[in-house]
Amino acid sequence: MSQLKVLFLGDIVGKIGRKAVKEVLPKLKKKYKPDFIIANGENLAHGKSVTEKTLKEMTDAGIDFFTSGNHIWANAESEQILCEQKFDIIRPANYPEGTPGPGYKIVEVGTKKVLVANMMGRVFFREDFRDPFEGMTDILEQEKGKYDFSIVDLHAEATSEKVSFAKYLDGKVDLVIGTHTHVQTADEKILEKGTGFISDAGMTGAKDSSIGVDFKNVLHMFLTQMPKSFEIPETGACIVNGVFAIIKQDKGVSKIERVSEEVEV
Repeated sequence: MSQLKVLFLGDIVGKIGRKAVKEVLPKLKKKYKPDFIIANGENLAHGKSVTEKTLKEMTDAGIDFFTSGNHIWANAESEQILCEQKFDIIRPANYPEGTPGPGYKIVEVGTKKVLVANMMGRVFFREDFRDPFEGMTDILEQEKGKYDFSIVDLHAEATSEKVSFAKYLDGKVDLVIGTHTHVQTADEKILEKGTGFISDAGMTGAKDSSIGVDFKNVLHMFLTQMPKSFEIPETGACIVNGVFAIIKQDKGVSKIERVSEEVEV
C-alpha cells in the first residue's frame, strides 16, 4: 500500500449524530473507499465525552479511530476508557504529564503504520496546555522512523493558530485537521511541502441547532446571561461534515476535499 485514503468525520454530537453516522457512513465508504476512518468523538455521549456503549456503537458502524478534545473529561467513564484502550481513542497530547490515556498512537492499517496525534490549541482556552508546536515536534522526534503516515487533529478555537500550526508542520506530517468549532471551513488545501490541511472539519449533528445544541437554552443563556443546561435534539435534519484525503507515502497529500452530507434521522 503506497497510499492511504483517509476519511475524517467532524465532532459527532449526541445520539442524533450517531444516528447520522450509521445512515451516511455506508454511502461514504462506497464513494471514497477509505482505508482508515477517524472521527472526533469528544461529544459522542449526549454532547459530553464518550461511553463504552457509544464507542462500541460507532466502531460497529465502521469508525476505526477516535480523537477528542477538552470535553473528553465530561463523562465519568472516560478516564477508565482511555486507560484500558479497548478502543483506539486518544486525548490531546499536550495535557500535563500524568494525564490518563495516550495523546497519540501508532496503529496498523493494512501493511502500513499510521501515527495519529491529538493536540489542543491554547488561544481562548482557560486551561494551561503545553505548547502544541513544541509538543508535536517532540512526538515526531521520539517516533521518527516508526510510521509511514502521520495525521494530527488540532482541537482549537483560533483559525490563526490552526493555520500557523499547519504551516509549522508542513512537510513534517501528512495531514493536519482542525476540530472544535463545529463549523466546517472552506479552506481545505495542500501546503507547499505536501501537508494537507483544513481549519475545521465541521460536525456531525443536528442541522437546525447552535453547533449541535437546541437553540432554546442557548438563546436563553445569551439573552439573560444566566446558565442553563444544554439540550441536544434527537431527531430531525442532520449534517455530516468531514474531510477525505489521499496520502502518498513519502510524498504528502495528493488530494483533499470537504465532505458534507445531510440526512433525516
